[in-house]
This record gives sequence, C-alpha cells and structure tokens, in this order.
Amino acid sequence: MIAVCAETGSKKQRLARYLREQAHTGEYYFKSKFIADDLGLSPKEIGILMCQLQESVQDLHIEKWSNSRATTWRVEVQ
Repeated sequence: MIAVCAETGSKKQRLARYLREQAHTGEYYFKSKFIADDLGLSPKEIGILMCQLQESVQDLHIEKWSNSRATTWRVEVQ
C-alpha cells in the first residue's frame, strides 16, 4: 500500500512540475491525451491526478473545461 501511495505521489509531482513548466509564461490549455506520452501516463491517470491537483496545489490555478468529447484543462501559475 505504501508503494502505491508513493508511486501516485511521484506521478502527481511529475505532473505538477510539467504543468508549471508549460504555464510559466501564462495560461496553458491541454487535453490529457495530448500530454500522456510526455509524462509516461495514461490520459485516465492524468484526469484523476488533475482532480487531485486542483485541491492540493496552491501555486497552480486549474480549471476543468468540457467543451468536446475530451476534457480540456486550463492551468495558470499563480
């Protein structure tokens, strides 16, 4: 169980770091399926982690937009 939590934490940290890098100059819009390969995660994992990051990361403003089949995310560094 501890290994699973550590792995999830590592994935969350990796995603948060990626989002900070992408949004450092302003807003960053993306769909999970388009960044999945960059992070070595599945689109489903990214969606789950994004919901967790919305609640836990203070320096990123994360909005969920659903304007097509796949969710579009908007991220801004605060």
